[in-house]
Amino acid sequence: MDRALYGPKGFYRRPEGPAGHFRTSVHASPLFAAAVLRLLREVDDALGRPGQLCLVDIGAGRGELLRAVLDALGTEPPAERLRLVAVELADRPDGLPEQIEWLTRPPAGISGLIFANEWLDNVPCDIAQIGPAGPRLVEVASDGAERLAGEPDDSQQAWLEHWWPTWRTGLLGERAEIGLMRDVAWAEAVGTLTAGAAVAVDYAHAVDTRPPFGTLTGYAHGREVPPVPDGECDLTAHVALDACAAAAQHAASWGVLMDQRTALRRLGIDGGRPDLAQASADPLGYVRALSRASAATELTDPAGLGRFGWLVQGVGMPRPASLED
Repeated sequence: MDRALYGPKGFYRRPEGPAGHFRTSVHASPLFAAAVLRLLREVDDALGRPGQLCLVDIGAGRGELLRAVLDALGTEPPAERLRLVAVELADRPDGLPEQIEWLTRPPAGISGLIFANEWLDNVPCDIAQIGPAGPRLVEVASDGAERLAGEPDDSQQAWLEHWWPTWRTGLLGERAEIGLMRDVAWAEAVGTLTAGAAVAVDYAHAVDTRPPFGTLTGYAHGREVPPVPDGECDLTAHVALDACAAAAQHAASWGVLMDQRTALRRLGIDGGRPDLAQASADPLGYVRALSRASAATELTDPAGLGRFGWLVQGVGMPRPASLED
């Protein structure tokens, strides 16, 4: 999975970038960047407006989110104090604004906001399956052919016992996606904060709703395809965000889990239709408001993008008002 996604000929190094194959919330509407910017400003206020405020986008694709934040921010505060960092293994894209740094790892010792939109679902995870001889790891060839191999090691077994309780039923053919590498990746990301907040946004499941046969799949050219690790498609599996939260708990002052619908509504993204009376008084304004409402509806649709999970953990700062229960 790691080689197929991030190797020299991996999917995320393809010239068209991920946007050539699927659409994320960032691509859906500038409203998503506006919500991130509002959260960034809330973090800035909670931190007492430090001399340098960082916005770090992990799994930055081709820098679309940071470009959109720059466009929305313009020259308004905190532009003069803002450090923008894209974290991505692919090469820096042509035409990226010079204000955006391009790194392969998150910088350490920062104050500000870490945002990881659909990153953790692409952090490699091992697959385990109940076979005739008991729990076994699943090995896969570059053409997608699978076989059962050795038993999960002690740390993998412990993770399964704690975080994938349906695994205990031992039903033949049942699968689980072992989130240990995602837990480590997220804990390391949160650990780079001296003060601030870290947000992971992804398709997710909770400990009491784990899918019995997993969620691993592939995406290419706008459609779901078999998860063949040949570099021609995205490989993705939903994230155990509750396990990630626990892994980073030692570094965090607080944490909250919610769905994207709730998070974006708290950040001012509402799909409510404009007053029809505006159509007569201000036709162009009405059309713009209607377009905004349509985009907001897509981002908060509980059957679509709105069901993404948001994990937010803070370090050395109070919880922003929009994230209060």
